[in-house]
Amino acid sequence: MVLKGLLLVISGPSGAGKGTVCQALLKKKQNMYLSVSATTRQPRSGEIQGVNYWFKTKEEFEHLLVEDQFLEYARVYDNYYGTPRLEVEKALETGKDVILEIDIQGALQVKEKMPNSVLVFIVPPSLTELKTRLVNRGTDSAAEIEKRLKCVAEEIKYISSYGYIVINNTVNEAVGKVEAILIAEKCRPYYYDFAKYL
Repeated sequence: MVLKGLLLVISGPSGAGKGTVCQALLKKKQNMYLSVSATTRQPRSGEIQGVNYWFKTKEEFEHLLVEDQFLEYARVYDNYYGTPRLEVEKALETGKDVILEIDIQGALQVKEKMPNSVLVFIVPPSLTELKTRLVNRGTDSAAEIEKRLKCVAEEIKYISSYGYIVINNTVNEAVGKVEAILIAEKCRPYYYDFAKYL
């Protein structure tokens, strides 16, 4: 009786644990698919086509843009990044739930094109904790960390555009909350074909 999968859009500040939460969800849920983005940047060593990204030429990407084949996209410096519409729609039609881990601007574009998508904003318990996580991650300079922390105030302004906020105290707790959101959302009439029920 269930018709289709659910599109789950995860956003949040750098260091909030979005990627960790998404990976934990994928391990727990067999019927879940992580959308692979397309990009025009060159593959890095070890990156695989269709696994890390769909690597496209600028011409290919722009042709797909004209054909409205992206749920969302952005141009970052000289490269495009975007979420291919067809891959997501195929997965949803087969009943798979799809995760998009994307920034706020991308999430709002997706919501406009797919109003039934579920937007979840992952936040750390506090700015102090976020700074600690960014420092412990060891991938950013002190100046980069400060820049990221300043971005949080701007990002927080968009929280009201999201359906849910999940405070990531611990990964297990955050994953449990997202699972509860999935269960609640799957009870909406949109996901059912009642013609088959009668």
